[in-house]
Formats: sequence, structure tokens, C-alpha cells
Amino acid sequence: MRVRVEGDSMRPALLPGDWLLVRRGARVRPGDLVVARLPDDPSRLIVKRARWHAEDGWWLESDNQRASGRRDSWDFGPVGDLVGRVVLRYWPPRRRAR
Repeated sequence: MRVRVEGDSMRPALLPGDWLLVRRGARVRPGDLVVARLPDDPSRLIVKRARWHAEDGWWLESDNQRASGRRDSWDFGPVGDLVGRVVLRYWPPRRRAR
């Protein structure tokens, strides 16, 4: 599946407008970028970094903890409903260094 990044919570790894290729059901390891369902609103997807696996699911964190509106496991705890693992950022093809 493909997912478009919105917001600044994953800067600098991902920027708003980046497009990602996500492999559903792929094996996840600590440090991987993943897509999950937001626990309090399962219709919304979030892109986060998997930090560790707990008994109740994966602990997911934003790379940019200072981003306004960021939501991760510090807010809602471990997440059991992972959609998949990010395998590729395919757009934009090249990013200028800032």
C-alpha cells in the first residue's frame, strides 16, 4: 500500500508530502518505520518508529518529539494494530539538503 506523510512528527527522516511504500503484515524490528492505526481513531493511520515490542504491542515514537500535535505511545501506550512496515520513500525522488 502507499501512504502520504502529513505533519512534522517524523522529521528529519520523513517530511510532509513524502510518499511511502508500506508492506502489510511485514516483520517489524526495533528501529523500523511502521504504519499503525491510531488507537482512539482506527480510521486514521499514523507513521511512527517502532522502538520495542511489549506484551501489549509495539511502543511507537515520533522522531520529532517537539512537533505540534504529535501523537505516539507516550500518549496512548503500546499499539497492537500495526498495518505494516515502511519499505521505501519513493517521492520525492531526490531531496535537497537544507
